[in-house]
Amino acid sequence: MIAPAVWLAVVYGTFLLLIAFALDLAARQTSGRASGRRSGAFTYHAAHDAWVCPEDQWLWPHSFDPEHRVMRYRATPAVCNACPVKDTCTTSEAGREITRTVDPWPASEAERFHRGIACTLALLSTLWPLATALPPERTWTERAILAAAVLLLAAGGLPLWSHLRRTTAGFPAGVRSEVRADVKVETLDTTVTTAAIAAAREARRRTGYRSDHGARRSRP
Repeated sequence: MIAPAVWLAVVYGTFLLLIAFALDLAARQTSGRASGRRSGAFTYHAAHDAWVCPEDQWLWPHSFDPEHRVMRYRATPAVCNACPVKDTCTTSEAGREITRTVDPWPASEAERFHRGIACTLALLSTLWPLATALPPERTWTERAILAAAVLLLAAGGLPLWSHLRRTTAGFPAGVRSEVRADVKVETLDTTVTTAAIAAAREARRRTGYRSDHGARRSRP
């Protein structure tokens, strides 16, 4: 007769694994909603690797940030600055910018933290049946059942450890071949500096009309 503790260990291990996947799914959905709020009403088109704003204007890849692992997309400043709803969209003179994480879930530190909690539960789901099989009073049949449960639970939890097989060093393999050759690789500081220079250039361009110079010369 199989001891009740054996079945309890199997059921409890399965329960822990299900909880691990439920937590991971909830964290993934929360991250997706947060990303959706950041992009607003902008729509990403994977076929073109570009975004379309609510005014039907395109934001094309501008640069890749290897430190934060994000691709930056920017609208054309001349188009963006002339947009009738610019005041409700961005204050930048360099054009509206949207970022997209290039790595699959979990990419950020917060996402990896939640994945770590799920991995811990998955590990506990295998340790409980394993510990139950250690006492000497267990029969070979009970140990076989517990060993099979450990193997099945370990195999079931493998997808949660998939992020350990990926590296975040350098340009992601699937991104270099997809983006255009004119996409730059630059850090956030460089991007901010470049945007400031572009904004200043656009401001000078917008105020450099001949009528403005004539008005200034005609002033007493």
